[in-house]
Amino acid sequence: MARPKKADTLDTTQSIELTAGAIERLSCPSDKQQVFLRDSKAPGLRVRVTAAGAKSYVFERKLHRQTIRRTIGDVRDWSIEQARAEARRLGVLLDNGQDPREIERQQQAEREATKAAAAADAVTMGQAWTRYLEQRRPFWGELNYRDHLQMVQPGGQERARLPGTKTMPGPLVEFLPLRLVELTAPVIEMWANKEAQLRPARLRLALRLLKAFLRWTQTEPDLGGKADPNAASAKKTREIAGKAQTKNDYLQREQLPAWFQHVCQLQNPVISAYLQVLLLTGARREELAELKWDDVNFQWRGIDMKDKAEGRRAVPLTPYVAQLLSTLPRRNEWVFSSPTSASGRLQEPSIAHRQACRAAGLDKLTLHGLRRSFASLCEWLDIPGGISAQIQGHAPQGVREQNYIRRPLDLLRVHHERIEAWILEQARVPFDAQVQPSRLRMVAN
Repeated sequence: MARPKKADTLDTTQSIELTAGAIERLSCPSDKQQVFLRDSKAPGLRVRVTAAGAKSYVFERKLHRQTIRRTIGDVRDWSIEQARAEARRLGVLLDNGQDPREIERQQQAEREATKAAAAADAVTMGQAWTRYLEQRRPFWGELNYRDHLQMVQPGGQERARLPGTKTMPGPLVEFLPLRLVELTAPVIEMWANKEAQLRPARLRLALRLLKAFLRWTQTEPDLGGKADPNAASAKKTREIAGKAQTKNDYLQREQLPAWFQHVCQLQNPVISAYLQVLLLTGARREELAELKWDDVNFQWRGIDMKDKAEGRRAVPLTPYVAQLLSTLPRRNEWVFSSPTSASGRLQEPSIAHRQACRAAGLDKLTLHGLRRSFASLCEWLDIPGGISAQIQGHAPQGVREQNYIRRPLDLLRVHHERIEAWILEQARVPFDAQVQPSRLRMVAN
């Protein structure tokens, strides 16, 4: 077909050999949104002009009776020959039954996947650790969460109880700048060698937390495969850390008088009461420390105590424990309150307990040893194992305990009061269970 003259109006119903002049003269009629001018040299190539005057190269052909239209680019950015070459490339794809749109989608997905992989490769343990704590905190107890924070504390802070000394960095601090892909078994083994010389117990805890963290990374879509989930479980690392020795600290029957004597002489009545209740209930230290006045029912002689496994559990309020609690100052919501603590409750009774134990000649007795003592002392009374286990909050053992035996609070109270009376008798603590406990005292903050 003959090339139109420059003065002629372009007929968009016919294909022509595209030229710069023809593209320049191309315009959109006022009654249309857009029009196309087809190229006679490259099948499928068109120039589109909109009502606003924007012009671009477009490729348009049919595939499986469906119109495929792809924008190539602005006429100012592409030359005619470049647009023809691109149109021919797209035409070859169609001839082979391939949809350019699907190919572009696949290529875009690959680019995004590559970008995401590169971003995941750049994630450091510090970034992932922060995310890990935020995600898992609702499922952890306060002590577990605190352990995780202490593992990565920067250190260098002034110790409140030891003026002139500063805290050490947490065991896992040196891993925080490393990328997840750099947390390999050899790296962790070298770190374990150093930590084992300084703090083997903290090393074992750090390894347990690190193993759980590495397993968690495998559950995250963007982090899976970036860290070796078994990097902290290598045999050499486990051998370096060693095994924790089983703790056997507990109060024997003949040691009860000395322990009670020195605990009762503590200047802080709240700590003194706390330690005695800890022994007489066999509770975990934080379960008792978090006890609130609303959880104690003096009328029906029961305690609604926080439980590590079940959430809450009912514990009998025995006479001596009721007497101890009734004499405590009611400063706030906490039973074992502390006017100097930021939380308002008792935070660290271990110091006073160690002082009392040293005076009593029981240097190695810990707070958890009091829980162990309760279970051991119950054996003297031939109390059914399930009774003391339920009072302490241990999970039921065996099919019968799990599925058939249900002990109400009244039944637990019968045995618990017997346990308390026997312990007080062996400790030579004078107490009349018939005397009503004194009323609670309101104390100003």
